[in-house]
Amino acid sequence: MSNVSSVAPLSLVADPGLPRQVLRQLSAIKVGPVPLPLFAAIAAVIFGAAYVGKLPADMIGGFAAIMMFGFLFSEIGARIPGLRTIGGSAILCLFVSSALVGYQAFYPEMGKVFVKSITGVMKDANFLYLYIACLVTGSMLGMNRRVLIQGFLRMFVPLAIGTLGAVAAGIAAGLVFGYTPAHTFFFIVMPIIAGGIGEGTLPLSLAYSDILSQPQAGLIASLIPAALIGNVVAIVAAGVLKRVGEKHPDACGNGLLVRTGDDNDLLKEISQEKPIELPLMGAGLLMACTMFILGAFLAPFVGIPGPIIMILGAAMLKVSKLIPARMELGAQQMYKFIATNMTFPLLVGLGVLYVPWHDLVAAFTLPYFIICTVTVLAMVSSGWFVGKLLNMYQVESAIVTACHSGLGGTGDVAILSACNRMGLMPFAQISTRIGGATMVVLAVFLLKIFH
Repeated sequence: MSNVSSVAPLSLVADPGLPRQVLRQLSAIKVGPVPLPLFAAIAAVIFGAAYVGKLPADMIGGFAAIMMFGFLFSEIGARIPGLRTIGGSAILCLFVSSALVGYQAFYPEMGKVFVKSITGVMKDANFLYLYIACLVTGSMLGMNRRVLIQGFLRMFVPLAIGTLGAVAAGIAAGLVFGYTPAHTFFFIVMPIIAGGIGEGTLPLSLAYSDILSQPQAGLIASLIPAALIGNVVAIVAAGVLKRVGEKHPDACGNGLLVRTGDDNDLLKEISQEKPIELPLMGAGLLMACTMFILGAFLAPFVGIPGPIIMILGAAMLKVSKLIPARMELGAQQMYKFIATNMTFPLLVGLGVLYVPWHDLVAAFTLPYFIICTVTVLAMVSSGWFVGKLLNMYQVESAIVTACHSGLGGTGDVAILSACNRMGLMPFAQISTRIGGATMVVLAVFLLKIFH
């Protein structure tokens, strides 16, 4: 028997180090915080489970779905030139997820499984309000007391003037395109500044239906597109404001709303990262949940919406110094954890469940879009110029004012994430909720008079 050479031809010899080198190169690519090969394996498991109908319709399946899509869309949005400078990550998370549902982009049954799982975490488990509770409580308790007090005292002026500017500009734009002032005011401007769909558009439609003796369903369909488009414009405006702040640092507080005279010390204080203490984060989560429950508990007795009570309660705790400093630190660290890891996944959930894609597309006629855009930009511009007069940072003042045209808590998250200003959430919530509720009451009162 002849001996067979044990040496293979040179062309057939595989470099044993090549696969490892390729793997290292791929691992250097991150999707969110996850290396690409690991993310691909995670996505394969989640998609496979959804395909065979085994993705749990609860927090486990819901978190897996929104985190996978959130990390992916945010990474893509952060890499697209031009788009990334105007909040591309937030825009893609919110609207690509909505479009995927609207166009049934997945195998039909798999798409239903994804929606069911996301519904489980977003609606059944109420993740949106947990997120807002953590952000409001943590950012409030972690804020400098003087900044907090001065911010609340001053923010109502640009909010009020911005609202007047938005109404005037919206009606003027409507006249240019042949809309009557009444139609523009009640059916385009008001849905934009009413504080969201659940908190603003639905109460408006119910009151309009009673006053005008028209079916509520038809009125909802006529009001929602303006609210959606206004929110889109506000998101883009926030991204642009972030870019403006980078080019004009004198107008940017990097998250501070009010000029206090010792801003450099405050910014240094904000930038100092204290060691993470896991037990304190647990205490921070408990405080956030408690503040939300307090609002829900007191709302029926005092006649004030629960989220507003939550904001005012957290502010009172901070101003009165009733909470130990270490507990404040715990709430702040919990807020940073939630904001860092869950903002983009949350936007995916909001896009899937709260942004009807076909309604948004159907409303994109040029005149309608221009009226909505002019309304929001007038509000943002007013916030900028009035903020400057009140010794506020123009970028932050304009962003908080822009939140008045957001879709409630949903819109606030999207707007603030587009400009990386999640610490402004307490002011944004006041702008959206108090400003929105005031507009709903005003619109109903005026419609009763002039109808």
